[in-house]
Amino acid sequence: MSRPGLRERKKQKTRLALIDAALDLFAEQGYDATTVDQIAAAVDVSPRTFFRYFATKEDVALSLDADGQEILLAELAARPAEEPPFTALGRAMNTMITILEQGDTADRSRFLKARELIESTPALFAGGVRMMMQNERLLVAEIARREGMSPDDLLPHFAVSLFTAAIRVGLEACGPGQLNDLSDLTRHVDRVMELAERSLRPGWDRPAPGDGTASGAGPGSGEGTAGDGSVPDGRE
Repeated sequence: MSRPGLRERKKQKTRLALIDAALDLFAEQGYDATTVDQIAAAVDVSPRTFFRYFATKEDVALSLDADGQEILLAELAARPAEEPPFTALGRAMNTMITILEQGDTADRSRFLKARELIESTPALFAGGVRMMMQNERLLVAEIARREGMSPDDLLPHFAVSLFTAAIRVGLEACGPGQLNDLSDLTRHVDRVMELAERSLRPGWDRPAPGDGTASGAGPGSGEGTAGDGSVPDGRE
C-alpha cells in the first residue's frame, strides 16, 4: 500500500486535531455548551476550515463511529462467500475491532473517549442510533448481494437487525465509565454475539418440523434435518 502524500497527511492531521479538540471541549464544558467556533479556535483554524471536514459538531463527535462503520462494511464485503450472513457480520465486526486495537495508543484513546461521550450524551446517543440505522441499509444490501437475494427479502433484514441488536447490547454492557480499553468492548461484543447465535435454532431460515407452515414439513417428514441427527446451517 502506497503512503499517502503530504497533502493527504496534512488533511488527516487537521481532521484528527479537530476531533481531539472537540472531544476535549465536550468533556470539559459539555456537548451542548460547546460551539463550532470554540472547536476551530482550539486548533487555530477558522470555522470555515472546520466545515471543510465536518458539517456539524454532531458530525465531529460521531466521526469515529462513522469511520468504524465504513470499515465494517468493507470487511463484510471481503468475507468468504460461503460464510452464513450472521457469521460474516460477526467476523467483520471482530476484524474492525482488531484494526482499532492494532492502531497506535492515540487512536485507541480517541475512540474510547468518543464512545464514552456518545453513551453519556443523549443527543449524541440518538445521533449514533440514526447513523446505525442508515448503515443498516448498506449492510442489508451487502448481505443480499452475497446471498443472491433482493434487498427487500426478509432474510438480509433479519440477519442485520439481529446483528445490530447484539452489538447494541454489547455496547450497553460497557456503560459510561466502564469502557476502559478495547478488550472490554471485544469481550462484551463476543459474548453477546455468542448468545445471539445460541438463541437461534440451526437452520433458522427454515420452518421448524411440525409447525405446519410449509408443505412437506409436517411431523415425520424429515424436512429441516440432515438425516443423521445434525441440522443444516440454513443456507440453501
